[in-house]
Amino acid sequence: MTTQTSTTATTATSQSAQAFTQGAHHVGLTVPNLAQARDFFIDVLGYQQVGGKPEYPAVFVSDGSIMITLWQAENPEAVTSFDRRNNIGLHHLALGVSDVERLHELNHRLSDEESVTVEFAPEPLGGGPTQHMMCAIPGGIRVEFIAKG
Repeated sequence: MTTQTSTTATTATSQSAQAFTQGAHHVGLTVPNLAQARDFFIDVLGYQQVGGKPEYPAVFVSDGSIMITLWQAENPEAVTSFDRRNNIGLHHLALGVSDVERLHELNHRLSDEESVTVEFAPEPLGGGPTQHMMCAIPGGIRVEFIAKG
């Protein structure tokens, strides 16, 4: 029995070492106001615009580590706001922050943004030194920011 369990664990480890994917390439978000979402990522978070597709319309922004595609909702007046407890799909987007001090700096900056609603300020995650905060960015998409302690 122990040998079989050990073999199963070894097989699972070797299979996971050969995963088909290699991290996130990009995340696509539909937003009600493309210009406002673009400005948030560029002006508030310091991303750069790395492309776009005017005919869709879409804008591609990146922090140098991940790219985020922002897609304009076709009919923003008729959209239904996301309900994290009842909708299937993206619950939230989690982005890493370099350290806890920078996370607190970001919290102050986000708290000053009229188009952002801070759900909770930086707090310990799981009782450890890692801290996180959650907010809703322009358009109501929930974004979590996490800094390892």
